[in-house]
Amino acid sequence: MIVNRDPKVRGPYTAFADVAGAYERGRPEYPLEAVRWLVGDGPADVVDLGAGTGKLTRALVGLGHRVTAVEPLDEMRAELEVAVPEAHTLVGSAEAIPGPDASADVVTVAQAFHWFDHEKALPEIARVLRPGGRLALIWNSRDDRDPWMARLSEILGNETVSESDVVPVLDESGLFGAVETTRFSLVQVRDRTMLLDLVLSRSYCAKLTPLERAPILDAVGALYDETAGEDGVSLAYITDCFRASRT
Repeated sequence: MIVNRDPKVRGPYTAFADVAGAYERGRPEYPLEAVRWLVGDGPADVVDLGAGTGKLTRALVGLGHRVTAVEPLDEMRAELEVAVPEAHTLVGSAEAIPGPDASADVVTVAQAFHWFDHEKALPEIARVLRPGGRLALIWNSRDDRDPWMARLSEILGNETVSESDVVPVLDESGLFGAVETTRFSLVQVRDRTMLLDLVLSRSYCAKLTPLERAPILDAVGALYDETAGEDGVSLAYITDCFRASRT
C-alpha cells in the first residue's frame, strides 16, 4: 500500500499546518545534482509550487535562481520565510498561481504533485511558463532495498512514485512535450528526535490525534533505540525526477 500517495489513507493537505515545525526539522532536502538536472545551473526565474517549508526552495536559491515560492498554508510558509529569506514568498496554490502569464522559465514541484487537482493545475502551470519553459517534479521516497528502511516501512507502510503516476497525466493534458525521467540517491542522518519529527510530518500520521499516533511513534522510537549508532541512523532515499517542456 502506497500510503502517502493514497487519498483514502493520507490526511488532507491541511494536516501539515499542525506539523510544520516537524516537517522542517525531519524531512530530507534534495540532492544538488538532482536539482541541477531538473532546473539547470541558472540563473532562471523559477516558481516553486507547494513549496512547504522550502526544502527544495533553498537548493534553488543556492544555485542562483530567482525563486518565487508559492505555499497555501500559513504555518508552512512561516517556516519557509525563516529558512529561505532570499525567496519571494506568496500565498497561493497550483490551481490558482499568483503570477502573470509567461513569467517563469521553470515551475518546480517537490513532494506535492499528487496533491494537485491536475485538470486545474496543469493549465495554470502552462499559463505561467514561458514558451519552451519547463515543469520539473521531484520526490524523495524511502529506499526499501535498505534493510533499516524496510523495517521502518513495516511500521509506516511503503511509499513510492513511478512513471505511471506522472507521465500519463502530463501526456493527457496535451500541454507538455516528452517527459524525461531519472533517479538519484540520498542518505540522511537523523537522531531520535529528528526521526520522530520525520514520522510526525507524514500526512497519514499528522491527521491522527496524539493518542492515535502514539503507538506509531513508540514503535519507531523502539526501532531507533534498538539499532542507532553514535551518530543516529542513516536513512536511504530514492529521489525520482521528472521534467517536461511546455509545448
